[in-house]
Amino acid sequence: MTSKEMADKAAKVLDEKLAERIVIIEVAEKSSFADYLILANGKNQRQVMSLADDVEDALAKEGQFPKGVEGRGNTGWVLLDMGDIIVNIFDKEMRDKYNIEKVWGDCPITEYGDGNQVEGFND
Repeated sequence: MTSKEMADKAAKVLDEKLAERIVIIEVAEKSSFADYLILANGKNQRQVMSLADDVEDALAKEGQFPKGVEGRGNTGWVLLDMGDIIVNIFDKEMRDKYNIEKVWGDCPITEYGDGNQVEGFND
C-alpha cells in the first residue's frame, strides 16, 4: 500500500465515521518524517477516540500498523504515526488551538468529506 493509498484510506474511514473538517496535507516535499498528514476532528472526546480506533483497525486490515500512538485519554487529540502518514484527530477546541493547516499552509491541502473524495487527490 502506497502512502497516498494509506492517506486516502484513512480519510475515507474518517468520512464514513462522520469526522469533521477532514484534510489531507501533502508534506513529502517539506518533511523528512512523513509524506501526508491527515487531520480531522470529532464532536467530542468519545468520538475522537472512536475515530482513532476505526482508522487504526482499517489500516491494520491492510497490514499497516502504527509505529506510535500519542494522546489517548482526555487530551483532545490523538496522533497515529503510521510511518509515511500521520493521522491527527482532534476535538474542535484542540484543532482550532493548534491550527496545523496554517503551519503547513505552503503544502498542497486537499479537503475530504461528505462521502466524496476531492477531485485530483488520487490522480
